[in-house]
Amino acid sequence: MKIVLTGNPNSGKTTLFNALTGARQHIGNWPGVTVEKKEGTLNIKGDSIKVVDLPGIYSMSPYSIEEVITRNYILDENPDIIVNIVDASNIERNLYLTMQLLELGKPVLVALNMMDVAEKRGYKIDINKLSKELGTKVVPIVATKKTGLDQLKEIIYNHNKNDKIAKSDLVYSRNIEDEINAMIEKLRDRRVELINRYEDRWVAIKVLENDEEILKRLQDKKMDEVSATSDVDEEDDFESSIAEERYNVINKILSKSVKRPKTQKLTASDKIDKVLTNRIFGLPIFAGLMFLVFYVTFNIGNIYLDKIDVFFGETLSGAVGTALENMSVAGWLQSLIVDGVIGGVGGVLTFLPNIALLFLFISLLEASGYMARVAFIMDRFMRKIGLNGKAFLPMLMGFGCNVPAIMGTRTLENEKDRLSAILINPFMSCGARLPVYTLFASVFFRGYEAYVIFSLYVLGMLIAILMGLIFKKTLFKGESMPFVMELPPYRIPTIKDTLLNVWEKCKGYIIKAGTVIFAASIVIWFILGYNFSGAAEITDSIGASIGRFAAPIFKPLGFGNWQAALSLITGISAKEIVISNMAIIYGLGEQVAEAAVEGDAGVFAVTLKETFSQVASYAFMVFVLLYTPCLAVIGTIKKETNSWKWTAFSVVYQFLVAWIVAMIVYQVGCLIF
Repeated sequence: MKIVLTGNPNSGKTTLFNALTGARQHIGNWPGVTVEKKEGTLNIKGDSIKVVDLPGIYSMSPYSIEEVITRNYILDENPDIIVNIVDASNIERNLYLTMQLLELGKPVLVALNMMDVAEKRGYKIDINKLSKELGTKVVPIVATKKTGLDQLKEIIYNHNKNDKIAKSDLVYSRNIEDEINAMIEKLRDRRVELINRYEDRWVAIKVLENDEEILKRLQDKKMDEVSATSDVDEEDDFESSIAEERYNVINKILSKSVKRPKTQKLTASDKIDKVLTNRIFGLPIFAGLMFLVFYVTFNIGNIYLDKIDVFFGETLSGAVGTALENMSVAGWLQSLIVDGVIGGVGGVLTFLPNIALLFLFISLLEASGYMARVAFIMDRFMRKIGLNGKAFLPMLMGFGCNVPAIMGTRTLENEKDRLSAILINPFMSCGARLPVYTLFASVFFRGYEAYVIFSLYVLGMLIAILMGLIFKKTLFKGESMPFVMELPPYRIPTIKDTLLNVWEKCKGYIIKAGTVIFAASIVIWFILGYNFSGAAEITDSIGASIGRFAAPIFKPLGFGNWQAALSLITGISAKEIVISNMAIIYGLGEQVAEAAVEGDAGVFAVTLKETFSQVASYAFMVFVLLYTPCLAVIGTIKKETNSWKWTAFSVVYQFLVAWIVAMIVYQVGCLIF
C-alpha cells in the first residue's frame, strides 16, 4: 500500500510525515522547502505502508516545478490514498487544493491540522458536517503534538483491509457540469487514451481549462485535434469560472460546518510582524540577528576546540603512533596514518562545534517562520537586481549548504530568475568555508573574529546582489515575476525536530570528513611525499611542483606561495579540505586547533604568519568565500540547469570574480595599512 501526503506550504506536511514514519527530515517554515518527494514507512499492526511526502503546492494546475512534481506523481504513481493536510486556521484557502484533489476521483483523506491554532482564533469546526459536505473522511489532528494520529492511522489501516475511503461525488453548478459532461462525450468519441488512464471528469476539466501539460499528453497520443476540442468561448474563460465555482462550493461547505468569530483579532504573529517587517527597522533587525548568530557561534564554539585538539593532536595521534611503532610498521605508513589521515581529517573535525552551532541557529530561524519575513524584507532590494524576495530564501539556505540552496531555486516560476539565482548562490558562504575563516581569523584577528567572519558573510551577499544586477542588465533582461508569498504564523520550534535537523547536517559533515576528505588527505600526503623518481622532500614533490605552477596567479592577491595555491586547487573537491591540506602541507596537522585556541602561541599560527600578512590573510579568506564552488555544487548546477554551458560559465566566472575582489582587497589594504 502507498499513500501520499500533499497540501499547501506550511500546512504541516513534513511534521506529519516525521510523526507517521519516524523519518529524520528537515522541517522548514517557508514555502518551497520541500522540493522533492521524501519517502518513509508507516508500520500499523504489522503492516508496512509506504508514505511519500510531496512538495507543498497551492494548486493542481502546474505553474511551478513543485506543482508539476506533485501532480505527475499523483497521476502516474496511482497512490492508494491521498492524505490532504489542511491548515484548520486557514481552512478556506487550503480547501481550494482539496477541491482539485477530489476532482481526481481518487480516495482522499483530509487531515485537518493545527486544530489548536484554529481554536485559539475562535474557530468552531463541526468535523462530521465538514466530512459529509466534502464527501470524504476528515480527521482533526495536531501534528506537532501527535494528537489525532491514532485515528488517522486507523482509517489508513482499515482502507488497506477493504474498508475503503469512498471517492467524493463532487458536483458543481449546472452550467459548469454541462460543460464538463459535454467535454467527456467529445473525448470518448475520439477514444482519448487518457480517459481510460485517469478519471474522465478530471481530464475533461483540464482540457476545458486549457491545461498545457494535459493537452501535451493528449497530443503525444496523436490526438492533435484535441487542442481544438473545447468549444468554450474565450470570453467565458472556463478556468476563471471553475475557480470561482470552487470557492462558491467551499463557502457553502464552510457556512454549514464552521463557525468563525465575528471580529478577527490581531494574532501574535501580526503584532510581531509590525516590528520585524517594519519598513525602517526590519533590515537592521535582520542584520543584528545574523551578527548575533556569528558572534555566538564563534565564541561558544571555540570553547570546545582545545578539547577536540587534545583528542586528535595528542590522544589519538599519540596512541596510534605508539601502536604503529610497537608493531614495527614502516615509517612511510606511520606518516600516512598519523600525518595524512589523522592530521587531515582531524583538522576538519576540529571545527565541528562551530558548524553545529551555525546549523542550530539557522534551523531555529527557519522553523520559527522568520526566514519567510526576511524574503519579504529583502524584496525591495532584490527587485533592483531583477529578482523578487522569494529568490532570497535559497540565498539564505546557502549559509548551510549551496547544494540544497540551488535546488531550492525551483520555487521560482520564471526560468531567467531561476538561472540568475543559481549563478549567484555559490557566493553565499556555506558551512564548509567556516573552518577556513575560523582558523585565519583566530590567528590574524585575535579578539575581532566575529566581526571579521560577519564581514565575509555580508561581502558574499553584496557580491551576489551585484552580480545579479549585472546579469539583469546583460544576460537576463526582462521583467521579474511579481512577489507572491505566504507569511506563515510564527511557531515555537520543537526541540526534537531542531536537534534532528542539526544532527543530519552534522552527520553529513562528518561523513564528508570520513570519505571525501579522508581520500583527499591520502592523495595530498602522497603528492607531497613523492615525485616521479620516488620518495622526495616536500619541496621537491609533485604537489610542490603543481603549487609552484599555479602560485604566480595568486601573487597579486598577496599569497603567491605554492602551499596556498595547492590548498586552493584541492579545495575545489570540498572547501573543508583547504584547512586539512594546509595542515598536511606544513606537517602540523595536530596544531590546527591549537592555532585557533591559543593564537600566536600555536606553531601553526607562527608558520601562517611567516606565509601571510594580515591583509593577505583577509584576501585569502575573501578568495575562499568567492571562488569556484566544490564539485558537489558544480554537479548540482549541471543537474538544475541541464546545461554544460551554464555550468562551465559558473565555474569560470566565479573564479574570475574571486580573483578580482581578492586582488582589490589586498592592493587597497596594502595602501591603507
